[in-house]
Amino acid sequence: MMTSSLAATPALAQEATQGTVPDADTIVVSATRRATDIMDTPINITALGSEQLESERLDDIKDLGAFTPGVTVTDTGPRGAANIVMRGLSADGANPTGANYDSAVGTYLGEVPLYLDFKLIDMNRVEVLLGPQGTLYGLGTLAGAIRYIPNRPDPTRFSAEVHGRVYDVAHSSGVGYVADAAINVPLVRDILAFRTSTGYYDDPGFIDYPFIVREPGVSLPQPGPESNPLGSEAEQEANFAPRKDLNYEETITTRNQLGLTVPSFSAYLTYAFQQTKTGGDQANTFGVLGEGRYENASRFAEPAERKSHLISLEMQAELGDIMQAVWTSAWTKTKTHAVSDVSDLLLDLDYDYELFPAFAGFTTGDTTRKQFNQEIRLVSTHDGPFNWVVGGFYNLMKYRSDGVERLPGFPEFAASPIGSDIYGGFYDGLVRPDGAEYVSFTDSETEEVAVFGELTFHATEAWQVTAGGRYFTYDTSITGGADTPMTPSGRRRMPYPSLTIDPSRVRSGEASDDGFVWKFNTSYNFSSDLMAYATYSKGYRIGGVNRVVPCIDVDAGTPGIQLPSGQNLCALPNELSYGPDKVKNLEVGVRASLFGGRLNTSLAAFQLWWDGIQLSSSTINGNIGITANGGKAKSKGIDFTFSARVTPEFLVRGNYSYLDAKLTEDVPDLLNPRTGSGTVFAGDRLPGSAKNSGALAAIYTIPMQEGDLALNWTATYTGGILTTPGARGGGERLPSYVMHRASVTYSVDQWELSIFANNIFDKYAITGVGQDLTRNRIINDGVIGRYYTRGVATPRVIGVEGRVKF
Repeated sequence: MMTSSLAATPALAQEATQGTVPDADTIVVSATRRATDIMDTPINITALGSEQLESERLDDIKDLGAFTPGVTVTDTGPRGAANIVMRGLSADGANPTGANYDSAVGTYLGEVPLYLDFKLIDMNRVEVLLGPQGTLYGLGTLAGAIRYIPNRPDPTRFSAEVHGRVYDVAHSSGVGYVADAAINVPLVRDILAFRTSTGYYDDPGFIDYPFIVREPGVSLPQPGPESNPLGSEAEQEANFAPRKDLNYEETITTRNQLGLTVPSFSAYLTYAFQQTKTGGDQANTFGVLGEGRYENASRFAEPAERKSHLISLEMQAELGDIMQAVWTSAWTKTKTHAVSDVSDLLLDLDYDYELFPAFAGFTTGDTTRKQFNQEIRLVSTHDGPFNWVVGGFYNLMKYRSDGVERLPGFPEFAASPIGSDIYGGFYDGLVRPDGAEYVSFTDSETEEVAVFGELTFHATEAWQVTAGGRYFTYDTSITGGADTPMTPSGRRRMPYPSLTIDPSRVRSGEASDDGFVWKFNTSYNFSSDLMAYATYSKGYRIGGVNRVVPCIDVDAGTPGIQLPSGQNLCALPNELSYGPDKVKNLEVGVRASLFGGRLNTSLAAFQLWWDGIQLSSSTINGNIGITANGGKAKSKGIDFTFSARVTPEFLVRGNYSYLDAKLTEDVPDLLNPRTGSGTVFAGDRLPGSAKNSGALAAIYTIPMQEGDLALNWTATYTGGILTTPGARGGGERLPSYVMHRASVTYSVDQWELSIFANNIFDKYAITGVGQDLTRNRIINDGVIGRYYTRGVATPRVIGVEGRVKF
């Protein structure tokens, strides 16, 4: 049986959406909403089957980037979900902590729009579709789509699979392990079955925090002067409580499906849950206090917890010989709780906090994202030269965030005689034992409705033409408030112990838009082994509201105004919302199967025009990160993949991507709106993605008397990534790097045992930055800032794993 690989040879489609499943030697995909042979699928698609997901130990989306051409996914550790950049469509820097939501890429679990980063256990395959897909999918995809196709409940037989992994991580003091199992139980033979897939991931971490303050508000974060900031060994012992390996990961994940299958109808009821805990960022602080490559100089541990729930119902019915109806309803909820060191942010506000020798501040943030989705799709199954797909999509997202910044010990110091002299009595009478210095909340809601469809005309047996369209509309709103309970007015509005924001400090904003995008595609099969296609399509990403507290000052109605002194961390009216951005995509490609199927290859060339770019900016007041629209860009490139069966025992596969993504017009003051500087210019390369990337794998299988011994070596290359457009405004180019991984696997009958190593040569690689080089080692009255951070890739991992199937 042919399996999927780095070379975009899709795995056997387990759940065909139309027609019968072909025999085991036929490669089919279902990305076009029909079961189609790869030679009849005129889109740029990569599929990684279960065999490759397992053999390469690809646990989640962070592991997929190097194995999918045209996609950049960096290793950001467990604190947040990965940053996914397709075809260079990113104007944001490479954040070292990742993100928990991405609206540029549509992600699906089966038929369910997925806003969560579930682990890849018990998967049939993963399909990656490059380019806009909004005429076929409910989600309006700007850059592309990722489909996780799970193994479904099988009512015909009992089956189970158990997997375990134990490994050592370089520069870590612990041992990691993974344990997961999938069990399929027929409840009513040939009709009803239950399938559960559950796993636990315990990674030891490798980032140490050597300078955590022993007693916040009492211990000195910088015991010595600027020339010797850490002081003597005795001072360090007295003030610091070091902790090791704080970027550990503890994740439990489970997916449970009840499947009903009767003639012409099937339904799957799914509940999935995942919880991830970590103790800190997978980032260093660039040796600002002399710490090492795998050390972080934060003053506090920075734990984070993310809980995700998904409940979905997928139904599929054959309506005679005319059409197939698919109904999908889903509810998702993700809650995150995180603690972050914000000492440098507050020091940067120049409120003379640094004059308190024990000054150190942290924030606790809680966010909840709830979404309800409904997608209905009809797919033609009748004979004739025409095929069609039509569907409707509804999405309701509610988001809530609450944050409290705390300054341990500062209220007592500020109210003391020494503090009163320093701050001119500003804090006289302050009673705030909880150290709450800034309190905020935001509530936002986005409602989106879309209708979409495609019509295909088969002019001849070899030639087809497809046209599609999508209409969308959305409304979004935000309500937010903030207060500063340490200021005199803040103390009156929020007396201790209250953290409730007064209605006078709450403001609202809203935005809406609609639009239409379309697609035209044609392909020609020169033979059963050679196909060429061309696509011109439009894609979009809806706008939204920035989750920043609206400014409440009377004069805030004037765009660009900087408000009076005080902690005005807020968004002006023109900073509250941002509009949709759109792309035009032109692509031509060819796919071939040569030498009797021993060589499978594909080549695609594309160019995209991006308008109204959603990009990272910041507020005038408080320099808070927001999204804004600005500028235009062009992205062009080539994606190439191949899989070559050199001999029956020797397989070589690989991919390569070239990407040239640049601005085509200037964007004034993007990088620093507060000071009116930081313009980026036409011709500046976009950040966040590699210009060159690729992978090469060699697998040699040695037949043995009772089984097989497989030798696998894979090398992946990630080119240099810019952190800001054109590396301007303190941006930089992250160095390129090559990673090597290898495994030796012995398999016989239903079990296998492997020895493996990832990042064999212990390559130190930078995967992202927090802030920029202008924030590196800022000094306030002798206090050295630790604002700038660098994300780092996981060092060498060596381990063993086993798998048993029943």
